[in-house]
Amino acid sequence: MTTAGQSQIPINNVKIIKIMIQKKNYETRRPKEKEMVFGLRAVIEALDAGKMFDKILVRRDMNSAIGRELIDKLTAYNQTTAVQRVPVEKLNQFTDKNHQGVIAFVSPVEFYRLEDIVQSLFESGKTPLLMVLDGVTDVRNFGAIARTCSCAGVDALVIGSRGGAAVNGDAIKASAGALLTLPVCKVENIQNALRYLRDSGLSVIAATEHTEKNYTEADMTIPVAIVMGNEEKGIYEENLKLCNEKVRIPMSGTIESLNVSVAAGVIIYEAVRQRLAQ
Repeated sequence: MTTAGQSQIPINNVKIIKIMIQKKNYETRRPKEKEMVFGLRAVIEALDAGKMFDKILVRRDMNSAIGRELIDKLTAYNQTTAVQRVPVEKLNQFTDKNHQGVIAFVSPVEFYRLEDIVQSLFESGKTPLLMVLDGVTDVRNFGAIARTCSCAGVDALVIGSRGGAAVNGDAIKASAGALLTLPVCKVENIQNALRYLRDSGLSVIAATEHTEKNYTEADMTIPVAIVMGNEEKGIYEENLKLCNEKVRIPMSGTIESLNVSVAAGVIIYEAVRQRLAQ
């Protein structure tokens, strides 16, 4: 039943509209061709030339001779580049061209070895201040944290090779270009990185709600690595155990937690405040 000025929409049409909207939400954004290298020989030559990649997708059932050559090269290439074995349908989402079972995504930023950064900081007489991200997945959070790190003078950003936000054009945009100048260390294993930082004389400080210690009570005038966790799960338990200190930002409202990029900014600038006061 309709009233004056209204028209009845057939139910079938409404269903069609809903289906179209749902399909649009599942479309995959294709990177530009300059952001990818695909084809077996092309990727092998890029690896030989020292090209930096964020991740490499390899067809799961690849078994040709040149395919095995690529797999062997990837094994010896760079442990910090995520290599994923995927079905061919996944590769087809990114290009219609003959990818031959491999697509390598070019990294828009240069990655540094954590050991080189730490050693260089101590040799130059600086008091290191590092930010470690343990599974931050949202590219906007990742970019915002990188921007804050750059503004505050953080010496380097440490991320894992798997399970975190991609270091791509969207991340650079979210960071307002900070990722192009801020040293980023991509490590194969966050636990090993935390052990190395502790053994190198840094105090590893975890931001977590599972403590009563206020973040302002931690001494950040000494060499420090601040650890921020995943947006939902926080810092993984195994990594939390490796931290020297655990601190929290007090909450007095009805919301129990801050956005991870905001929380990172609060703690980073506490370190800045303490260092300036000193």
